[in-house]
Amino acid sequence: MGNSIGRMFTITSFGESHGSCVGIVIDGCPAGLPITAEEIQSEVDRRRPETGIGTPRAETDIVEILSGVFNDKTTGAPICLLIQNRDVDSSEYERIRYLPRPGHADYTAWVKYGGFNDYRGGGRFSGRITATFVMAGAVARKALAQIGIEVLAHTVEIGGVTARTVTADEIGTNVNKNPVRCADLEAAEKMLDAIDRARKEGNSIGGVVEGLALNVPVGLGEPVFDTVEGELAKALFAIPAVKGVEFGAGFGAARKKGSENNDPFTVRNGKIFTVTNNAGGILGGISSGMPVVVRVAVKPTPSISQSQQTVNLETMTNAALTIRGRHDTCIVPRAVVVVEAIMAVTLCDLALRAQILPRVIK
Repeated sequence: MGNSIGRMFTITSFGESHGSCVGIVIDGCPAGLPITAEEIQSEVDRRRPETGIGTPRAETDIVEILSGVFNDKTTGAPICLLIQNRDVDSSEYERIRYLPRPGHADYTAWVKYGGFNDYRGGGRFSGRITATFVMAGAVARKALAQIGIEVLAHTVEIGGVTARTVTADEIGTNVNKNPVRCADLEAAEKMLDAIDRARKEGNSIGGVVEGLALNVPVGLGEPVFDTVEGELAKALFAIPAVKGVEFGAGFGAARKKGSENNDPFTVRNGKIFTVTNNAGGILGGISSGMPVVVRVAVKPTPSISQSQQTVNLETMTNAALTIRGRHDTCIVPRAVVVVEAIMAVTLCDLALRAQILPRVIK
């Protein structure tokens, strides 16, 4: 089974979209870490859908801490975090139970689990489970802050509208000023227009989220298989709808010459930096001390209101499907906080493995 990830900071996700709850168990979190339900809640609230962009499903998403925290500090025991599913309407999924939605995991899950999978709302394969990632990410972010690491993410493209290059300060200042979580405020308006056009067409659009980890020390990563890129990529691909991951110059490096792609070294104030960061802060699978930069491609939401071709799994005949349920026109803005969470969880695990993050925080 593949519901856990991480060697020393291990998270195990559970729950389904229309089940009683979704949750996460965190094992290996340093003891003595100050954390409150309110801090975790503030991260979960950032994942909520925006009006006109996201799903009409209105979950309250109240975080419950069931174990592992005592007097607002972690105890070293497994931390269990829970969110109840309260705004559930499965009627549409009963209607289309045997009509797999194109672009979703309905068919593959039906085959793999012999038809016993929870098909309501996508079940285990729903974006709903990312709420559990965000809860774990809130704890990991707090742990990383103990060693000065900060994780940020922002929307850089939606529906073909691309944001200009921005600074980390602009990301911190502007991302929460608009519904698409783009640090380029001019591009954000164009992205909103693109989403509105897709919504009126009964369609959906995707985009790209960029994540950055700042103040990452040199030395994270366990080559040759547990590299920073490898661990991050595997975790990021656990986010439903992620179809591509690149680091630094990414695929652009294939179109550069070595003289253009190499990052020259320099010394400033007694510390070694690189003049550019085409490597995305990673050399040989090990963090270089420069910002870790990753971009994530998010596909368009598969649930659209237009008629689509599918099959009937009961009769084994061709069929047409029009989805009437609640869905997002664009999930890219909601993916921003999830990308941050996944990056934080992965870097926290690598920091513990490198013995840079202590097991007890005093």
